Amino acid sequence: MKTQDKNKSFTLWPYAIVVAMVLFMGYIAMFVYKAINQDVDLVSRNYYEQEIAYQEHIDKVGRTKAVGEVTINYQPENQAILLQLPETLAGQRISGSVNLFRPSDEGLDQEVPLQLGRDLSQLIETNELEKGLWKVRVNFSAGDETYYTEDTIQLK
Repeated sequence: MKTQDKNKSFTLWPYAIVVAMVLFMGYIAMFVYKAINQDVDLVSRNYYEQEIAYQEHIDKVGRTKAVGEVTINYQPENQAILLQLPETLAGQRISGSVNLFRPSDEGLDQEVPLQLGRDLSQLIETNELEKGLWKVRVNFSAGDETYYTEDTIQLK
């Protein structure tokens, strides 16, 4: 009778281990399936066009440094930004724009046309702008060449 009791004893451990392994393998298989089907765009479709545009941007920055320093100074007492182009551009027809970029809120971004005085400077009022960090990006052309500079200011 004792031998029959030993044969009738039943444990769930082997089945639980098998079920746990099957569930784990199913989880790994699902993870691999999702990873394989994940769309990874490390390189854009128009990579070469973007590279050429970026090289043109680098050339603009290089030309700007070559003609002299473009200064962008925030004057808290006047609540204005003073933009000063180098004297080497005097006598040339200059056109462009000043982009006031707010990194934390794109809805506050503004674009102001470049309207220089005789001394190649422009005063941009900031009393309607929110206080905080701003990037001032200046894109302009003089003659046949294009130029670009940017600076970060803190409005107080």
